[in-house]
Amino acid sequence: MKSGLMKKKEGGEAGEIDLTPMLDVIFILLIFFIVTSVFVTEAGIDVVRPEASTAESQQGDLILIAVGPAGDIWIDGEIIDPRSIRSRFELRLADAPNSSVIIQADAEANNESVMQILAAVREANIEAVSIAARE
Repeated sequence: MKSGLMKKKEGGEAGEIDLTPMLDVIFILLIFFIVTSVFVTEAGIDVVRPEASTAESQQGDLILIAVGPAGDIWIDGEIIDPRSIRSRFELRLADAPNSSVIIQADAEANNESVMQILAAVREANIEAVSIAARE
């Protein structure tokens, strides 16, 4: 009586282990971890935020929009035209309706750009809007 995990074939060769089910499980786990991972969204540029005494952290679905020192506006890593801000907000709200907007304006940024963003936020009916600052 022979015992063991691997049985010998009649020719004296060792039997083979089928690895296909193990590879299927590995690929399923890989897909699961990719789908459930959290992706961090970035506005696109690093800005020097102004200081504020009432700064607090925000949670939930965030739409990050950055204003550079020259007044350029960035969403999702690309410069956008100020006239298309509202449409970008509406597209993001279609994916996550309870999103809040965080404006990351550089300390040297023009106030006109920030006001354009605030007008687009109001037109898109977004209630939660914050301006990022350092504590």
